[in-house]
Amino acid sequence: MNDRVALKPGKPKPGQDAGDEEDFVERLRAGDAAASETLVRANIGYLLKVAQPIMRDRALAEDCVQEAFINAFRNIESFEGRSSIRSWLRRITINVALMKLRSMRRRDERSIDELLPDFNENQCRIEAPWTHIATPEEIVENADTRAWVRARIEELPENYRVVLILRDYEELSTLEVAEQLEISEQAVRVRLHRARAALKKLLEPALRGESL
Repeated sequence: MNDRVALKPGKPKPGQDAGDEEDFVERLRAGDAAASETLVRANIGYLLKVAQPIMRDRALAEDCVQEAFINAFRNIESFEGRSSIRSWLRRITINVALMKLRSMRRRDERSIDELLPDFNENQCRIEAPWTHIATPEEIVENADTRAWVRARIEELPENYRVVLILRDYEELSTLEVAEQLEISEQAVRVRLHRARAALKKLLEPALRGESL
């Protein structure tokens, strides 16, 4: 099979039951061109949404997805059906993205301390008075706010941002994140706690309903 995969967005196909997916996987293993195209078109948009928050760059995310599909086609024999093929592709994409970050040596060693909340001598958090609290619905429905929130996440140092994305967005377990990043589970918990605290501080203007 040609290593290059045409990354052309298409409409996702309806969900398949277990029997259908088994048949579909067998077609992929047999090198069926139509099945391969269906796999790409049904999952490319989803995988780009997985890769882009990790890479912070559309072109790099597309490279990750391209490589993920190539890896998937090369290793389709190893797919055991313990999860859906989409979940399998997601895991491959995350692995590719993290490996690319390591190879690019883009780890951001900037301290997160400057983004964390301040506390007074009584260990009470110091913050401006709240005159309005925006509801989650107000934040989600506002496209400008959603873009602003994504930008705030990108302000986090990379080591913390990646942990936050993998735990809170991709919903990997603490153990899975630790294995992916080759760090201890305790380090994952510490980074996640600090990342959430920093992000909460960065999001306070939106939560107060202030203009962004």
